[in-house]
Amino acid sequence: MAPDTTAARPAGAPGWHFTSDVSAFLARAEEFLGSRPDLHTVHLTVTRQLRQRGASAYGDAPPFLGHLTRADGSVAAALLHTPPYALRTTRLTAAETESLAARLHDLGHPFSAFAAERETAQAFTAAWERRTGTPGTLRDLERLYRLDELTVPAPAPAGRARVAGPADRELLIRWHDRFVADAGVQGARNSADWADFRLSYGGVTLWETPDGTPVSMAGVTPTVAGQARIAPVYTPPRLRGRGYAGAVTAEVSRAALARGVGRVLLVTDLANPTSNALYRRIGYRPVADWAVYGFGEAV
Repeated sequence: MAPDTTAARPAGAPGWHFTSDVSAFLARAEEFLGSRPDLHTVHLTVTRQLRQRGASAYGDAPPFLGHLTRADGSVAAALLHTPPYALRTTRLTAAETESLAARLHDLGHPFSAFAAERETAQAFTAAWERRTGTPGTLRDLERLYRLDELTVPAPAPAGRARVAGPADRELLIRWHDRFVADAGVQGARNSADWADFRLSYGGVTLWETPDGTPVSMAGVTPTVAGQARIAPVYTPPRLRGRGYAGAVTAEVSRAALARGVGRVLLVTDLANPTSNALYRRIGYRPVADWAVYGFGEAV
């Protein structure tokens, strides 16, 4: 882990500033992140959890946080890394991308994957290979959607939605394990910890058949900056194609709107045309495409 460099350089000085202190990071970057909360949804939700649950919320290694200050003192970009997840930045210009690659190389900060909007991720990967000789490999292409006007699928499958409770904990753990395996998620959060956290605020809804058998689930993140993100959505393979995922996703989306959430978001794997078509039918519209590049072992 690179040292905390905030104290070494004035926070308002131009250039990249890095720290493991989430309060110090947000003191400088929170207004910038709130300027486009949909594009910065991951940064906002992760830093909220770090502030509320401590530096170990996502793993044993401390977080690595950064912001880029312009010559006029304003913030131009932000960076987030909670190992073992990908290092993630907001949108960068070509010059900002080059400066970040140079700073990370000079610091020797280890990371095994980089995530950002597609063009930024491509540019950083090329800059990193030029600087280090280490090529990046495209791992995932994702699409960020925002709910426009909710359209509930009709006819709905038989059954009903209900918020998962403590008695569903083991089911949530099993299904989260299977979701992670199916999606090929790198460095995923421990499923028991995930289930306990989601249960603490009613963050998972189940669709169950008329006899009370759960057949699908959809989660929702806590509301941050007036928005929440639907994740994950999972239906066991043998139960797919029956409308359960659409029904439970529509219900979670409706409930979020009813709570006063201003923006409801979700992220899909572009390699899955079925889910992308489903979310469009429900009323979600594309906002941006993200890419994740891997660099093998931490570099």
